[in-house]
Amino acid sequence: MTRRPAFGCLFEIVETLVLTLIIFLVIQNFVAQPYKVQQQSMEHTLEPEQYVLVDKLTPRWDPYKRGDIVVFTPPAGGGDEKTPFIKRVIGQSGDTVEVRDDGIVYINGRPLDETAYLFRETPDDPTQSTTAPLDQSTWTIPPGELFLMGDHRANSADSRSFGPVPVAQVIGRAWLRYWPIDTFRVLPTPTYPSTTSTAP
Repeated sequence: MTRRPAFGCLFEIVETLVLTLIIFLVIQNFVAQPYKVQQQSMEHTLEPEQYVLVDKLTPRWDPYKRGDIVVFTPPAGGGDEKTPFIKRVIGQSGDTVEVRDDGIVYINGRPLDETAYLFRETPDDPTQSTTAPLDQSTWTIPPGELFLMGDHRANSADSRSFGPVPVAQVIGRAWLRYWPIDTFRVLPTPTYPSTTSTAP
């Protein structure tokens, strides 16, 4: 008489574990997943060893916008292809991105105000200038691709070196910094009223 209840209890435990695993896999693959920041390229917005939650669901109907922080699979030659990168969307499909000698990024001929997030050594220092490779300073972003750069421009391997990134390689949008707990914060997306996109 004691075996059946014991077997039933064991079955319920296994069933619960299997359902929990399925729910976890569904959430991680289609809804959201944690990401550990490992590079220094997003300082001081995101520091190494911090954790963010990556939204994989809403980009299906809400396309990535300029200012979004995204996690993506780096292109061949962009680094360790097994470790996703995290950068900020600077150029969208149809944009012309230009890095001029004044250290400012221009989108479709208009300067991009990035003072809210560009790296500073201290709060009183000026924001870090953006430089371009010697062989290229202007990019026109093809359909279905994004131009991505880190906030710490002097310490970032990004689209300046490997070019625009296909949206298909983007894993999702980082929207919540949750660890360490004292850094808990929804990551804001800046607006750029002075820029326009030529994308349809």
